[in-house]
Amino acid sequence: MTVMQIYLDQAREAMRHRKLTLAVVIPCYNEVNHIEEILRRVEAVGLANEIIIVDDGSTDGTREVLQRIEAENRPNVRIIYHERNQGKGAALVTGFAAASSDILLIQDADFEYDPREYPLLLRPIEEGIAKVVYGSRFLGGPRKAMNFWNMVANKLLTLVTNILYNAILSDMETCYKVFRAEVVRDMVIHARRFEFEPEITAKILKQGIRIYEVPISYNGREWSEGKKIKWTDAPIALWTLVKYRFVD
Repeated sequence: MTVMQIYLDQAREAMRHRKLTLAVVIPCYNEVNHIEEILRRVEAVGLANEIIIVDDGSTDGTREVLQRIEAENRPNVRIIYHERNQGKGAALVTGFAAASSDILLIQDADFEYDPREYPLLLRPIEEGIAKVVYGSRFLGGPRKAMNFWNMVANKLLTLVTNILYNAILSDMETCYKVFRAEVVRDMVIHARRFEFEPEITAKILKQGIRIYEVPISYNGREWSEGKKIKWTDAPIALWTLVKYRFVD
């Protein structure tokens, strides 16, 4: 038995013991080459009571793949369709509203983040020591090297977050964010694109909730492979952090 299998078995037992349920929310836009495999990987982990995929107006054939998956009636899988592209934030808001589980976990619809690391992300919540957990790409886990300016933007935005909200995060922009559902269930999220990350982080920290970080691996994809976040999203994220520091 591998170490990863031991972690997964322990996580399943802990979830059963505490009677906690998990919803994995997957925002998806034009991921025809990835969505079926990432769903298979999430299912293989065997921890999710709900897998909610929100297709955000895909036009590359993703929607047809999802319709085929939907017709298979896979257990615990629910697919929601946006008629037009609205952005990652809008897809996550839709997914959160549809979930009924105790814990919400965000999973991107590509291969940058590994679902086999769910036990690491869930453990602080299972043990009752955290309500919110972020998976950090900068705490020593294995990772594919980022582009230099991507790293600079990530570090800068995280630094601004720490200054404005008196935190010590290492990776505010990470995809892997896990919440006790009550933390975000009544939260009003205005973000429609990638400014979702700073907005939800700001609102969590303003509640006085300390975010627990765990190291994760990261397999960043190249622009040629369909990476969607752009340098122009960084100023918007920066403004979002400043705005929510002073606006309720």
